[in-house]
Amino acid sequence: MFSPAIRKPHLLHRRDKEEASPSPPPGGPVHTPPPRGFAVPDRPATGTPAPWTSSSLLARISTSKQTDRADDSDQIRPVRVAEFPQVVRNAQASLLRKNFSGKNMLAGGIDKDTSLAWMICGNEFFIWSYMASVAKDCLVLEVPSSLIGNEAVKPFSSNQWAVCIIRWHSSGASIRNSGEILHQRSSTGVILCNKRTQAIAYWPDIYDVSNRSPVLSSFGYSEASASDGASDRFKLNSIIAAAVPGSTRECIAVASEPAGALWLFQFSPAGIQRKAHKDTFGDSGAEHSQKSNGGRSLAWLPSNVSSEAAERKFFLLTNHEVQCWSISLLHDIKVKKLGSQEIVGTDGDVSIKKDIAGQKNIWLLDMQIDEHGKEFSILVATFCKDRVSGSNYTQYSLLTMLYKPNQKFSSEDNVVKIERFLEKKAPSQVIIPKARVEDEEFLFSMRLKTGGKPSGSVIILSGDGTATVAIYWRGSTRLYQFDLPWDAGKVLDASIIPSAEDRDEGSWVVLTEKAGVWAIPEKAVLVGGVEPPERSLSRKGSCNEAIAEEKRRNQVFNANVVPRRASSEAWSAGERQRPALTGIAQQAVVDEESEMLLSRLFHDFISSGAVNEALQKLRAAGAFEKEGEMNIFVRLSKSIVNTLSKHWTTTREAEFLASTIVSSLVEKQQKHEKFLQFLVWSKCHEELASKQRAAMLTIMEHGEKLSGMIQLRELQNSLSQQRSNTHLSPQSKPQASGALWNLIQLVGEKARRNTVLLMDRDNAEVFYSRVSDMGDLFYCLSHEIQYITNKEEHPSVQLQRALELSNACITVVQAAMHYREGHKEWYPSPEGLITWNSHLVVRSGMWSVAFLIMELLRESGGADMSIKSNIWSQLEGLTDSLLEAYIGLLTAKFERGEEHGVLVQEYCERRDELLGSLYNLAKEIVEAKYQESKEGADNLDLKESIFRELTSPILATAKRHEGYRTLWQICYDLGDTGLLRSLMHDSVGPHGGFSFFVFKELVNSRQYSKLLRLGEEFQEELASFLKERSDLLWLHEIFLNQFASASETLHTCALEGPEGDANLPTSRKPLSFVERRRLLYLSKIAATAGKDIGYEVKVARIEADMRILKLQEEIVQHDPEYAQGKYTNKLLRPSELIEMCLKRDRELALKAFEVFASTSSSFRSSNKGLLEACWMNAANQDDWVKLLQASTTEGWSDEVIQEALQGTILFNASRLCYSPDAVVYDGTFEEVLPVKKEDVHLGGLEAKCFSVEEVLMQHQDFPDAGKLMMTAVIMGKELSYTAEEPVEMDS
Repeated sequence: MFSPAIRKPHLLHRRDKEEASPSPPPGGPVHTPPPRGFAVPDRPATGTPAPWTSSSLLARISTSKQTDRADDSDQIRPVRVAEFPQVVRNAQASLLRKNFSGKNMLAGGIDKDTSLAWMICGNEFFIWSYMASVAKDCLVLEVPSSLIGNEAVKPFSSNQWAVCIIRWHSSGASIRNSGEILHQRSSTGVILCNKRTQAIAYWPDIYDVSNRSPVLSSFGYSEASASDGASDRFKLNSIIAAAVPGSTRECIAVASEPAGALWLFQFSPAGIQRKAHKDTFGDSGAEHSQKSNGGRSLAWLPSNVSSEAAERKFFLLTNHEVQCWSISLLHDIKVKKLGSQEIVGTDGDVSIKKDIAGQKNIWLLDMQIDEHGKEFSILVATFCKDRVSGSNYTQYSLLTMLYKPNQKFSSEDNVVKIERFLEKKAPSQVIIPKARVEDEEFLFSMRLKTGGKPSGSVIILSGDGTATVAIYWRGSTRLYQFDLPWDAGKVLDASIIPSAEDRDEGSWVVLTEKAGVWAIPEKAVLVGGVEPPERSLSRKGSCNEAIAEEKRRNQVFNANVVPRRASSEAWSAGERQRPALTGIAQQAVVDEESEMLLSRLFHDFISSGAVNEALQKLRAAGAFEKEGEMNIFVRLSKSIVNTLSKHWTTTREAEFLASTIVSSLVEKQQKHEKFLQFLVWSKCHEELASKQRAAMLTIMEHGEKLSGMIQLRELQNSLSQQRSNTHLSPQSKPQASGALWNLIQLVGEKARRNTVLLMDRDNAEVFYSRVSDMGDLFYCLSHEIQYITNKEEHPSVQLQRALELSNACITVVQAAMHYREGHKEWYPSPEGLITWNSHLVVRSGMWSVAFLIMELLRESGGADMSIKSNIWSQLEGLTDSLLEAYIGLLTAKFERGEEHGVLVQEYCERRDELLGSLYNLAKEIVEAKYQESKEGADNLDLKESIFRELTSPILATAKRHEGYRTLWQICYDLGDTGLLRSLMHDSVGPHGGFSFFVFKELVNSRQYSKLLRLGEEFQEELASFLKERSDLLWLHEIFLNQFASASETLHTCALEGPEGDANLPTSRKPLSFVERRRLLYLSKIAATAGKDIGYEVKVARIEADMRILKLQEEIVQHDPEYAQGKYTNKLLRPSELIEMCLKRDRELALKAFEVFASTSSSFRSSNKGLLEACWMNAANQDDWVKLLQASTTEGWSDEVIQEALQGTILFNASRLCYSPDAVVYDGTFEEVLPVKKEDVHLGGLEAKCFSVEEVLMQHQDFPDAGKLMMTAVIMGKELSYTAEEPVEMDS
């Protein structure tokens, strides 16, 4: 069927070149298949080299000269992933010796979710992880005899077996994923089903050594009737399984029969329950001739798409439709048909149109659902007849449907549910337009797989053992058939390599019958794929019109591309015709040519030491036009440090591999040094360092990483040697243990999965080769550290593993920094450049290790001295490396002018946490050392000496990174004020530096005397710090003899509340009136002592405020809320005091004028309305009409009238405000409110104010007693007034 011609690039050329070369050494007896018994029918009689031969090894054993760059032919070959385990090889050889038929002797498959491969050889069932380059850990189970059946009645068939593997997930997704990447065993259940007999075996946990016996279940029909083929209607076509949520090692499975029934299975360690769901397609007892009308394929809808956890949806592909079902995952299994949609029908817009001229039959062969549950892919075969030639042929196509997840189905069970839950994504994609006619048994043996790379590709497995990748690319369908230069046997199954980053797509991987597991690179499909074989179509129209139309449009742009047909010429063709190059493609060619020129010039320099005008040639070739990673100098440097050694092979012993790693890294280092010399001698270094600084920095960083990788390898060797010395058993393998080994394996395995061409390499080899990808190491630390340290272990064990990882990080970073220091003259100017160790991935990795160490240190409790010393050493190194990385990044961001506030906050938080943990650990070590060292009585000098010696590194780090809290704690615990003052002088940073931090600590602890004593030495610093603390600032100013400033500070402090810096927590209480009065007196004394210019004015203001303060004490006593303590300490504004006076009795009416007299002129001017209200209130306090009537009726003399008026509030207010001896601060009342109306005109104040007379004219008694009222005011103005002396300061 899928038999396009197979292209074997350069195979003939390789044979011609290697005729004189010795053949590869043959493998052992179990590795070399015999010439007979293993042949596959209808396969070309190609040579069969040893199956252990890998693609990378084939390239290396050639005697022809090869460059470091692999050509396209190397990248379109399959890449070996893993060889069969030795036990599987032995079982295959045993079957051969027993003369089993080579046609049906083996069955096998690959489970996508668990990366486990399985194979059945006779009565042995093998399961292993195929992702390991050398599969050594293989599980061997025995196939129960009840499953094999009577092979004498019906021979063993390779496609009669179905295997379902269920991983019982007990850990988090991240840790589970890491365990699968490193092929760690976790609880796994396996279902083995004989599809022909429906006999089933279930292993609840294949890794449970105590119980390897399966649970069995068999169908009830007679084995003797199998010979007539009647039992085929009970054969299972497809089976799917899923774990039951919330249960222990329980799962359910659904299987379909060709006759139309669904079988439901419930598995548990106690047994297997099965029941048939009849009436799925009608009468389950249909004739055997109608067996093809039943279920073809089953597929789960991904669990993340299903709406309920207790239920899952699955889909069943029949001969003409797709059915949607729902199954309950609870103990009582219930299955319900939700709906169905016709795939083969009369409406071509929603399905495959049938009854087209020339169409005889349509088969739906297989169905797959993508990881997101959005796309359904259906493999379709159409039996057609050419109307011109009359010949019959089969057309294969792929139909892609889109699933509508929100589809609502009818809830009535008795209604035929024909719902449209799928819609066409595009017209059917024709894979092979014309292929030979096959029988139905062959057609139904085909299987479809989706989800691999390239995106959109599918792989089709047929019953004859072929695997063909199909993709629609650049306007046409391309086919790539998996094949090896030797007979690899049938392809048993295919899957995709699970991505290390949980991406949806991975490269295709196939399980062969003889040669193990192989991967198909993405480039192999795109470059090595061929167009399907076509014959001229005479009939009009096609089911591929849309693709043909797109193909015709693309011919305009691809006129110069000669498509390769499926023929022998296409496979053995030499150079392809190059298409016309424009735009980006042309630029790529220019880059490639300049890169080749640079490589040749460097090669010449290595061999001869001459530069040959390299700078001029490279300038002419445009070598200096690209920046960053695209720069050709960077790319050549990267290729040097990332070169895979030609001597590393997975067939070598581990010891040999380990011994070659360091030597290969040293060779790379020497070559990279040569490259740097070439740059200098050719003057390219000067060009790069001045104009392309980022590119030059990247080149130097390659050297840093290479140096770090060499030191890391030496560390691994050292750790392995230590473990080998502690292991008693000579068979133990100490290298394959430890956190660092796990980390290397994890990083290497992820790189292999992401780059399929590395699949035939060992994880350690890949890790130590990908030098430029050093960030992957820190990425795994950041994301997988819980797995690497094995969080299920005791905290002390985890701590040891974390310390090993810390040692690795420190080793890499310190080696890189040592390289940087030794080559500093080679580096470009650093302004604005961000180094690799400052990148987020590196910082996150180091922080993850440091945080885990700190967390485990708290959990582990009391550890012995040796462990604490190791923790101290590792945590100190991590702290230094991580903080230096932050400083480098912050410096670069500052130079670039980028925002860095969030980064500063993160840096400060992590700095304080690291230094705090280091200091706490240091104190524990100090105490332990002191207890060991002291003899008899306490020796505080000895303890201090130990303390100083151990904390000196912390002190240096904290000083360098402004870790002020740690500096303060060290000085405080030592009680060393000399050290404290020295650090305060040295640590001058933003926001006051260490001095401000010390001041804050002293203020918070209320150690004011120590604070002021520090002010003797740090005068300006303390004065700046205390600007917001006026209650302390005046003391410092007094000490500095700044009396005027102290007076101002005291004055301000006396009249303000405790409002200060929010960052300065304080327990200051509101000042009482006595305290405020005391501060005012101190302010007056300080002002007098200072005797600055105008100090008399300051003293007058202080005295005025003292009077106001005294007035408040008197006024608030008349307020009803005073007894409740409302105004005990609260300082009121003058306006509030005056308003309180206006609301009270006669006694307070005069107090309002006293408040006005003690305020400033500006206050009186701005509150003139309030002053006028005071005069009206003063007039209201006396009965002027009554007073007038008494003086008239009684005939009072002038003396009596004057005496009576002196008792009025108006008289006293006038005398207080206007008399010659009135005490008024800052100006006079005349400026704001003159007494008489004519005074306003004389003073020119008509537009500014009224007079007291005009205010009183508005009084209701003024028309009658106005003359009397004005007499009282004028009398008060003319008489002298003597104010009370200020009260004495309270003792």
